[in-house]
Amino acid sequence: IKSSRIKKKHISSQRKKSSVIIFLPKKIEIITKNGRGRRGRERQTSKEMTTRQFQKAILEWFAKNGRHDLPWRRTENPYRILVSEVMLQQTQVDRVVGYYRAFLKSFPTARALAGASPADVLRVWKGLGYNRRALNLQRAAQMIVRDFCGRFPRDVIQIEKLPGVGPYTARAVCVFAFNQPQVLIETNVRRVFIYFFGNRNDISDKELLPIIERALYRKNYRMWYNALMDYGALALGHIENPNRKSRHYTKQSRFEGSRRYARAKILDYLLQHSSGTLIGLQRFFENDPHLKEYRPSLESLLATLAAEGFIARKGRGWMLKGQ
Repeated sequence: IKSSRIKKKHISSQRKKSSVIIFLPKKIEIITKNGRGRRGRERQTSKEMTTRQFQKAILEWFAKNGRHDLPWRRTENPYRILVSEVMLQQTQVDRVVGYYRAFLKSFPTARALAGASPADVLRVWKGLGYNRRALNLQRAAQMIVRDFCGRFPRDVIQIEKLPGVGPYTARAVCVFAFNQPQVLIETNVRRVFIYFFGNRNDISDKELLPIIERALYRKNYRMWYNALMDYGALALGHIENPNRKSRHYTKQSRFEGSRRYARAKILDYLLQHSSGTLIGLQRFFENDPHLKEYRPSLESLLATLAAEGFIARKGRGWMLKGQ
C-alpha cells in the first residue's frame, strides 16, 4: 500500500533524538524536537510529500474503495449522526449497521427517544454492549428537547455538554452533520497519520492534531474524514497496527468475566424476567462460570446500576427503570 515515494529512511545519529513530523505550508518533513529543521546541521531527512499529494492519495483510494453505502453517510441529520457515533464507540461497523436501523425505527427523532422508558431503550440496545451509552444517548435527547426546544445545537461547545458526548463525538457530529472544519482524531484517523508520518514510538495525539489540521481537505470536510476513516480501517487493516506507536494505545480488555459482563448480565436477566430478587440473581450468577466470582459483590453491582439510572427497587427485588 505504501508508496515508495513516501517511505522514510531510518536515520541514525551519534546521539538519540526524538522527532515528529510537521506540515509546512506546502510540504511535510521531519524536524527534531531540539528545534533544528530544514536548515539545521543535524536535521533528519525524508522524502517530502506535499499536502495535495497526500490528499490525492487518500481521496483517490476512497473513491474506489470507500464504504459509501453506510446508512449514517446517507444523512446529514445531526440526531441520527449522533446515534451512529455513540454506537460506533468501541464497536465494529458491521455490528452497528443493524442496530442503527432498528434503533431509529423505534426512536426516529430526539423527541421520540426522550419520551421513551429506559427499559424500552435498553431493550432495543440489547446485544450492542456498553449499555451506559444507551442511557446517555437518551439523556442527551432529553436535554436537546428541554434546553434547545428539540432543535439540535450546531455549536461544538454546546454539543459537548450533552450527556455522554466527549470532544471527539461533538466534533464528529459537527463535521458529518454540518460539514464544519473541525480537527478530530479517533483510532482510524490516528492510524493513517502515524502510518504515513510517524517515525518513532510514543507519539501523542497532541503532536498529531496540528498535522491533521494542516492536512484538512477544505473543499469537503465530511468526505475527507470519511476517507481517512475508511483508509485506516480497510487499506491499513491487514498490516501491523500503526497505532502501536501511539502513546495512547491500549488493548481492549476481555469482556467475558469482566465487571462489565456482570453488569450486562444483570440487565439481561431483568429484561427477560421483568424483575428479580437478590436470591434469584444469586442463583443466576452461580450457574454462569464467568459470574461466580461476582456473586459476593452482587449487592454492590445492583446499587451501582440503580445509582446510574438503569434499575429501581420493586418491593424486595429489582426491575429495570420504567419497566
